[in-house]
Amino acid sequence: MTVKRMDNVGIVVEDLDAAIDFFTELGLGLEGRAPIEGDWADGVTGLREMRVEIAMLRTPDGHSRLELSRFLAPPVIADHRHAPVNSLGYLRVMFTVEDINETLARLEQHGATLVGEVVQYADTYRLCYIRGPEGILIGLAQELK
Repeated sequence: MTVKRMDNVGIVVEDLDAAIDFFTELGLGLEGRAPIEGDWADGVTGLREMRVEIAMLRTPDGHSRLELSRFLAPPVIADHRHAPVNSLGYLRVMFTVEDINETLARLEQHGATLVGEVVQYADTYRLCYIRGPEGILIGLAQELK
């Protein structure tokens, strides 16, 4: 048996509205937003009396989704948002964009900051890391053809 697909990447945020605004500006489409709680949610997460609000966003090609979650209960116990790129664990999500300079200009208006600089890898990609809402690390890649 093999994996059929990767369904989504989850990111926990404090300000769900700001995160939705940021990722829709990047080009993702909001599929829906809903509160989640109950025995089934407690069971799958291992968190008792969990209450969370989620927003599901889809990439323009329809192949990938991003799940943003704002926990109402229990309280968040760790904060990895400002960890450097060599930290252990999940690190970032990377998006391929049409024009990296134009994308950076739009996202800077939503609080994005460049981590290092925009670099070129061979004749293949222009790449950079940015910090998005709440310091979330995001990679941007522009294919060069």
